[in-house]
Amino acid sequence: MRFLRALLLPLALAAALFGAAAPAYALQPLSIDQADDAIDLTNAVERPLGQADRIQVATTPGPDGITRRIEVRADRHGDGRQWAVFVLTNNGDEQIDRLVVAPRYRFVGSGALWPDLGEQRIENVTASQGIRPDRQDSEDSDIFRITVDPGATVTYVMELTSSKLPQLTLWEPEAFKERVNSFTLYRGILLGIGGLLALILTIVFVVKGSVMFPAAAALAWAVLFYLGVDFSFWRRVLDLAPETDRLLRAASEAAFSATLLVFLFAYLNLNRWHVRYVHVMGAWLVFLVALIGLAAYDAPVAAGIARLSLLAVAAAGFGVIVWLVMKGYDRAVMLAPTWLLLVFWVAAAGIAVTGGVQNELVAPALVGGLVLIVLLIGFTVMQHAFAGGAILQGAVSDIERRALAITGAGDFVWDWDVENDRIHVSHDLEHLLGFRRGELESSPLEWLEVVHGHDRDRFRAALDALLEERRGRLTETFRLRGEDGHYVWFQLRARPVVGADGEVVRCVGTLLDVNTARTTEERLLQNAVTDNLTGLPNRELFLDRVEAAFAFAREDIGIKPAVLVLDIDRYKKINETVGVATGDTILITVVRRLSRLLKPQDTLARLGGDQFGILLPSEREPATVVAFCETVKRALKAPIAFGDRELVLTCSIGLTPPDLAKDLTAEEAMRDAEIAMYHAKRLGGDHLETFRASMRAASTDRLLIGGELHRALERNEMKVFYQPIVRLDDRSIAGFEALLRWDHSRYGRRPPSEFIAIAEESGLIAEIGLFALEEAATQLARWQAEVPGEPPLFMSVNVSSRQFLQQDIVQDVANVIARAGLAHGSLKIELTESLVMENPEHAAQMLTRLRELGAGLSLDDFGTGHSSLAYLQRFPFDVLKIDKSFVRPKGGGPRPILLASIVRLAQDLGMEVVAEGVETDSDAVELFHLGCEYAQGYAFGEAMASEACDRMLGLATPGVARRMVQGALRRW
Repeated sequence: MRFLRALLLPLALAAALFGAAAPAYALQPLSIDQADDAIDLTNAVERPLGQADRIQVATTPGPDGITRRIEVRADRHGDGRQWAVFVLTNNGDEQIDRLVVAPRYRFVGSGALWPDLGEQRIENVTASQGIRPDRQDSEDSDIFRITVDPGATVTYVMELTSSKLPQLTLWEPEAFKERVNSFTLYRGILLGIGGLLALILTIVFVVKGSVMFPAAAALAWAVLFYLGVDFSFWRRVLDLAPETDRLLRAASEAAFSATLLVFLFAYLNLNRWHVRYVHVMGAWLVFLVALIGLAAYDAPVAAGIARLSLLAVAAAGFGVIVWLVMKGYDRAVMLAPTWLLLVFWVAAAGIAVTGGVQNELVAPALVGGLVLIVLLIGFTVMQHAFAGGAILQGAVSDIERRALAITGAGDFVWDWDVENDRIHVSHDLEHLLGFRRGELESSPLEWLEVVHGHDRDRFRAALDALLEERRGRLTETFRLRGEDGHYVWFQLRARPVVGADGEVVRCVGTLLDVNTARTTEERLLQNAVTDNLTGLPNRELFLDRVEAAFAFAREDIGIKPAVLVLDIDRYKKINETVGVATGDTILITVVRRLSRLLKPQDTLARLGGDQFGILLPSEREPATVVAFCETVKRALKAPIAFGDRELVLTCSIGLTPPDLAKDLTAEEAMRDAEIAMYHAKRLGGDHLETFRASMRAASTDRLLIGGELHRALERNEMKVFYQPIVRLDDRSIAGFEALLRWDHSRYGRRPPSEFIAIAEESGLIAEIGLFALEEAATQLARWQAEVPGEPPLFMSVNVSSRQFLQQDIVQDVANVIARAGLAHGSLKIELTESLVMENPEHAAQMLTRLRELGAGLSLDDFGTGHSSLAYLQRFPFDVLKIDKSFVRPKGGGPRPILLASIVRLAQDLGMEVVAEGVETDSDAVELFHLGCEYAQGYAFGEAMASEACDRMLGLATPGVARRMVQGALRRW
């Protein structure tokens, strides 16, 4: 029995009570943190001496400064009881759960002579305070779950079953689970490779009876046996006690050494060289076989001798191979590289077992290296077999080819003996599902117990149909249960075999593991209706549930669902500050907090970005719904700690109340809740707004646009269209003007006049303008590459006043030109006359810097503002664009005299002229005679997508040159 007693009496009284007890020990505490996945405690524990049945340990001083003393009694009495003590402290404000793991066997540092082959390490763990450590089920390690409360310092006393403690690690439970799963997968792969290699070599041995083939097969089986022992595979399959591991390890190492010796002798055919080799090998082999028997009495001694024997076999074999290579023996030449690799492996293994390296990856790497060596040996044998004509073409029957094909394809044989009513399957399938050999060979009724409950009726009906039809093929997909309870998807492809009497005597086919494909399919279906990050329903699934709730509400007046739309305030700024990964963690935290507030009938969904939807049928009164919203706001305001900082979130909530929601469709209720949410954001955030009918009229006003504009880029709703600019002399395309369009998901395409001003007010114009600049530059670079010419095509991009006044506009333009690799002056930054005249001095400096970067400059809407010709002469513009009010006067009257004056003025200043608003061919002809070089307008095409521009440039049909497009435009 184990117990923990805290002694608060003075030291003298303790000595009087416990007599000649061992002195107490005090340790320095080891601080642990939530972020720690694993901490090596091997060198952090103290090994105090205690009495035969107890030990006293002094704890570290607590918050009150008092050092306490604890006594731990041994669970099992005996002489020389070993103890280990370590102290952990939790300086955080959250409870920490950890696993104390002591492997029973550790290859690294196990020793070459009398190696440590594994045994139980820890009998018990006692904590000075808090939750009692709990032993976890494990056959390979001693594992105890411990819990350290916030701010607590706990002393742990371990009762050891022996003086050996090769490794002690403090693991975070999930990290330990991932580690175990990773090693399990790795071990499964190695077992599969080893088993397949042993099977192939055995098949070769059956086909060709040369002595080297059974020797190689025996070596492969010995390595497979060693892998199974090292991975505890045989103990689990044969249901052996953990104590048998020591015997199996020693026997496997002796068997590996013996079969390696046999292979060396058989492959090199040493009896042909000298009869003494036969005597030496025979005696050595008898000695190694005797070691396997010795392992039953003294496993460490047998394992130590086997390890030394392996070293001797590797060294002696290397010497013999070198000698035979010098004699030109072809088998020795083929085996030399593999044996050299074996020598290096033995050396590395020796360093590992003697403790020269301590990394936990050394043992798995050595096991993988061993499989690689045996694989190379198998390749060497196969190469010799095929090179020597051991397997002749045509010597394999058709049945054997099919058997080999099934083995190579990895399918499992499925055979239903209808007359005897027995199903037989491949033993590999039993191994895959974790069953014992022959356990799945049973009647169909018993076999159906392994089939998933939802698939049984369908599977039974398919078999019955096959028996009734007596022909055809069966292709059925279903799930089989493994021994551990998990299910794996398989596809059965079978056909009936009809006897002489016309009845089906058996059904034969193969089972194919399709678990990965089905899992991928289910994941795709899941992703179609759920959010990848949070696992919540997405907008489509949420709307479906809202519609279903409204349908129930129309049938039952007692159901009054409310719809809420919640948006985290300033989340984009938060995401830019803390990073995307931390931002995702914050969203997950928000989801957990919201989920705790909901009842089972409620639904929480992620509508996109930082916007969430809540369907609330559990609250039926408007007052309780409002109270719930206030609870949501308070829950989100709880500080979120990350690193050394804390973050406080607020949210804006829009509510479609129950009395309004029941008469709406799901889309309408969502729309109303979003409108109310945008009203809440307009009030500064951290606000709840209930939808009112007066708000619906504002669905397309500045409020709604401003609320949704910041998500337009995230949703790929912003599009760049291009309007062609043509030369008036030959009507060829000279360039394009990039124009923004907003394809709203619900309100259709919005013109720039509706959102540009709002974007400038909200500060989003810089981001939107940079998006347009990058898109236009990328498109222009493609067109310049595919439609070469001189001068090259150009692109005009409008820049707003706020974007132009920012100092980083110059750097943005420089980056865009550099990335796209555009021709000099072909990207033209287009500015309005009123913008330039707001601050002429600053504008002149910025324009000069842009000109030096290689950007072209275009002055838009000339003549509509209060121009200063003196300043105009100072500005380094390339192009002057004439406003359409001069090209097509209102009322259809004659063009003003100023039009010709503007054209001459621009020509005198060395600027090209582009006329806007050209709608007819007569407009183009008249502008050409006035001296205008370029024009754009509906006469040549409206703003269009890049695909339509491709067709105008002749890129839709390969091989069409630019001159053909220009000729077509002239004829048009």
